[in-house]
Amino acid sequence: QSTVCEKIMELLGQNEVDRRQRKVLILSQDSFYKVLTADQKAKALKGQYNFDHPDAFDNDLMHTTLKNIVEGKTVEVPTYDFVTHSRLADTTVVYPADVVLFEGILVFYSQDIRDMFHLRLFVDTDSDVRLSRRVLRDMKRGRDLEQILTQYTTFVKPAFEEFCLPTKKYADVIIPRGVDNMVAINLIVQHIQDILNGDICKWQRGAMNGHGRTYKRPFPEQTESGSVLAAGKRSHLESSSRPH
Repeated sequence: QSTVCEKIMELLGQNEVDRRQRKVLILSQDSFYKVLTADQKAKALKGQYNFDHPDAFDNDLMHTTLKNIVEGKTVEVPTYDFVTHSRLADTTVVYPADVVLFEGILVFYSQDIRDMFHLRLFVDTDSDVRLSRRVLRDMKRGRDLEQILTQYTTFVKPAFEEFCLPTKKYADVIIPRGVDNMVAINLIVQHIQDILNGDICKWQRGAMNGHGRTYKRPFPEQTESGSVLAAGKRSHLESSSRPH
């Protein structure tokens, strides 16, 4: 979830750094919504367009952009207006960084994109919390409560169960309770700091399983203690998927 990524940035002190100099940055899948036709936009304004379906995203542009980022290139990322459901003419310039947090509801859905990530995180948040956050967010975007709830029951919840939740199996790490799980977030922050300090080699590669993937495990609840970041985590942290 974007809230988790923002908390990570805050704890790393990256929000205080000029974006040209940041070592860690956030990139959102929401920036890559497709340009809608006139008919699709009319449906969207009525809450009748499914933005939670995989076909709602421009996967080709997403893949190309991520590929350029991995190659250390400066890229221009689309700016999406969620009020008018339009891709704006202005773009956001993203400069090279050591760590990229790519977050979105379906970042693991496409294998071509999924295979680009070095560590996959799934933020597992209670459904009631997801709904309440969505209501608050969409009301700030000028939508009425009835439309929000209708869209949620018609599109959002079914899409989550059909497309998003099954991708949980691709996660290397599952974070229960989202941003409330500060034990997990602090461990991710430490992991990123190790990457930035060049210390990651002491826990990478060695304990990977036979398929070259890292071991999948959930982070503990806050009452648990001890080290939970097992050896075998890869050398970069690039992906965060959140139930939306």
